[in-house]
Amino acid sequence: MSLLLPLLGCADVAAIFADDGRLQAMLDFEAALAAAEAKLGVIPADAAAAIAAECRVDRLDLAGFADDAAQAGNLAIPLVKRLTARVAARDQAAARFVHWGATSQDAIDTGLVLQLRSALDAIEGELARLADALAALAVAHKRTVLVGRTWLQQALPITFGLKAAGWLDGVERHRARLRAVRPRLFVLQFGGAAGSLASLGERGLAVAEALAGELELGLPDLPWHGQRDRFAELGALFGLVTGSLGKIARDLSLLMQTEIGEAFEPAGTGRGGSSTMPHKRNPVAAAAVLAAATRAPGLVATLMAAMVQEHERGLGGWHAEWVVLPELAILTAGALTQTADVVAGLELDTARMRANLDITHGLIMAEAVTMALGAALGRLEAHHLVEAACRRAIAERRHLRDVLAAEPAVAARLDAAALDHLFDPTNYLGVAEALIDRVLAARP
Repeated sequence: MSLLLPLLGCADVAAIFADDGRLQAMLDFEAALAAAEAKLGVIPADAAAAIAAECRVDRLDLAGFADDAAQAGNLAIPLVKRLTARVAARDQAAARFVHWGATSQDAIDTGLVLQLRSALDAIEGELARLADALAALAVAHKRTVLVGRTWLQQALPITFGLKAAGWLDGVERHRARLRAVRPRLFVLQFGGAAGSLASLGERGLAVAEALAGELELGLPDLPWHGQRDRFAELGALFGLVTGSLGKIARDLSLLMQTEIGEAFEPAGTGRGGSSTMPHKRNPVAAAAVLAAATRAPGLVATLMAAMVQEHERGLGGWHAEWVVLPELAILTAGALTQTADVVAGLELDTARMRANLDITHGLIMAEAVTMALGAALGRLEAHHLVEAACRRAIAERRHLRDVLAAEPAVAARLDAAALDHLFDPTNYLGVAEALIDRVLAARP
């Protein structure tokens, strides 16, 4: 699927989860394990040095590795076998101490944690870039008026800055969530065969603490072979991020519609074209982000289902995580890059925004008039009066202001100047600026 990676994923994050990256992360675990055990005198120091020297994926013979993994049921078994052979070629005595006291799941889970740490660093960097771009939009367009739409219909005037602030607010919550998950997620997995570290006797906790230190990971209260909430939580967060990115992409793709024409993805040679229609300018980044937002929920559901594991180490559910978590990380990173690039280069047509406020011939300001009349007539009576005026304006193809000006009950309470004020969209923006300022002020 490498042909689709630039469109639907992220090459940098995909590289973290490539075959050599996955195996190297597991080898990093093995090297750290040997180093930790040597520091505590559990294994000889020269054995740890020999093991560390061979814990490089480029030194292993990977011929037939995939077939061996398929027969063994996981990647760790053939990896440890090949590592042991390499260490034996260097130091026969040292080979006895490869993978000492560990189990396959320790190497695989901790390796995946190391990969996810690298991936999350990249993802958080892109989230920060997106947040900065959105903040800039919110500031620059704090007073740029456009149509606010509900149920895909014109509702009330808002500002583009308020819309951007809404996107930003969600992104900042995700940044906070990802910061919060780090201490829970980036922890060592080390429990031995059944989670008791029995093979290391009374040295088990000491080795675990030293190993966590070698890998710069937290030490959990106990091994988590059968407790998969950490990975499920991260997967759910990836799903939340792609969902919010999908919201931005959906909004922008709707604003790019020919009939709306208020915002556009950055233009570029060959970007967004059609194979048959030369005039097309398609929202290609939005399409990629929406694809990620469509795929992510099913992947998250798989992780949730995988939480139901059997006894001390599960069967099948654990295996499902190996593909799903990397795919979610790659999808999320790709969607983030696409969104950050688009927001940073977004093209806005503010004149079209203003023009679209007028296409209903004043109907968009009906609530403003209703509220003004409501003080004298009561809200419900004012609502019925303006609603009837709206129907007449539509039927007679007249501006709502003119219809209301001819209504005695309105004219008795609102003169021409008052009506002009009420039909100016810039006068009915509520506390939009204050709300934008609150979002900007809350940024870390």
